[in-house]
Amino acid sequence: MGVRSLLVASTVLALGLALSGATNPGFVVRITQAGLDYAKQHGVAILEEELAQLKLQDISGESRIPVLGKVRYEISGLNLRDFQLPHSQISLVPNEGLQVSISNAFAELDGNWRVKLRFLRHHGSFNLNVEHIYIKTILKLGRDDSGKPTVDISACSTSISNVRVHFSGKLSWLYNLFRKTIASKFKENLEGKVCETLRSSARRYLQPYLQTVPVTANIDAVAGIDYSLTAAPVATAQFLNVDLKGECFSLAQHTPVPFTPPALAVPPEHNRMVYFGVSSYFFNTASFAYHTAGALIFDITDAMIPKDIEFRLNTSTFAAFLPQLDEMYPNMPMKFRLSAPSAPFLNIGTNGVSLQPVVDIQAYAIYPNGNLAPLFLLGLTGNVSATADVQSGRMVGSLAVGRMKLTLKHSNVGTGTFKVKMMQSIMNVVASSILLPRLNERLGKGFPLPLPAQVQLSDPIVQFHENFLLFGANVRYQPRRGR
Repeated sequence: MGVRSLLVASTVLALGLALSGATNPGFVVRITQAGLDYAKQHGVAILEEELAQLKLQDISGESRIPVLGKVRYEISGLNLRDFQLPHSQISLVPNEGLQVSISNAFAELDGNWRVKLRFLRHHGSFNLNVEHIYIKTILKLGRDDSGKPTVDISACSTSISNVRVHFSGKLSWLYNLFRKTIASKFKENLEGKVCETLRSSARRYLQPYLQTVPVTANIDAVAGIDYSLTAAPVATAQFLNVDLKGECFSLAQHTPVPFTPPALAVPPEHNRMVYFGVSSYFFNTASFAYHTAGALIFDITDAMIPKDIEFRLNTSTFAAFLPQLDEMYPNMPMKFRLSAPSAPFLNIGTNGVSLQPVVDIQAYAIYPNGNLAPLFLLGLTGNVSATADVQSGRMVGSLAVGRMKLTLKHSNVGTGTFKVKMMQSIMNVVASSILLPRLNERLGKGFPLPLPAQVQLSDPIVQFHENFLLFGANVRYQPRRGR
């Protein structure tokens, strides 16, 4: 292979690897048929309101009647009293979008008529019933440049099977002679207006509502989440799937993540309206973001140790493990600074969530003027398990510490008599009584889910799968007053 060919092949391979790495989302939203049916209920209710406000054009024309001659008529003041959509269905159309079908809809109208026959001029009112209205439309889903979902109507058709007109007034018998002509014109008028209203409603209500889905969301003052769509939503025969970037980042500095998301094999669950597949990538980018921002550093002082714990954080206590402390720093308060040398990554498997963090514990003696004297550096490793849940539209969790191991990494006060193993019990207390509650308090506040406005989740379930968590829930929509 020549140098040029080798260069081309290498470029193609590198591009292929880059593209393959970018295809896996960090977060997947899946909407089931039950979820679509629930959304349809609210959508049809809005559509009924919109159709009931249709403004129909006046109808006029001429008709020649045997013996009587030419008759000129006008239909005006069309008032749509009611528009009912009793039977509707939403279905998934693979690789196209969503199909909304409405059958046996009906409408009631009234208005005024006016007729001119030779020298006669008369007027009256009429009632009109429109029956067996069939509407079919395709909603095409996409994404805009900012990664938000979009929707448009790619196809729409309306057909009306029956129009019944009843005229009142002195010459109502005359109108009955050309009722079919008027019914045909009215049918054509209404069929065009229905699809026009559907397109208008999609632009006025559905598209702005989809825009309330957050592209980014702040976790707290340190980190945020990128929830932008990586591609347009995909309809399959069973689900509507939406792939999101699902990447956390530091608000202060957006450092590129040095790893890629794994593939998510989301199972075909149907018991809930919506499912969220949350990759280990999502959580590990959160850990990376906090570590990058310097937020994984904790200072522990004696004031933070509960009063009911026997030991105090001072050199007199730790002289039992390191006698030189009392000689070099007699009866001085101490401080522990806990930090992670690297971002702790968690593992998600079918048995649950676990991680094995590595923590550096730097001990200091505190001088009366507040200056610090470094004493020793400990390394702490341990097994930590995690639980996860969904509460009030947020992913929440908690940690539980298992077995821990303590090692001496460096000492500024000598190592000959350093009793590290005896210090293990104190570190267990520090971890379980001080560090863990603080971490769990933060995890209890959770991560916001990418939900549109006025949506709440209920009946949550959690499943553990290889490399991801699966949250399932039902949906409750609470519209604002006035809608």
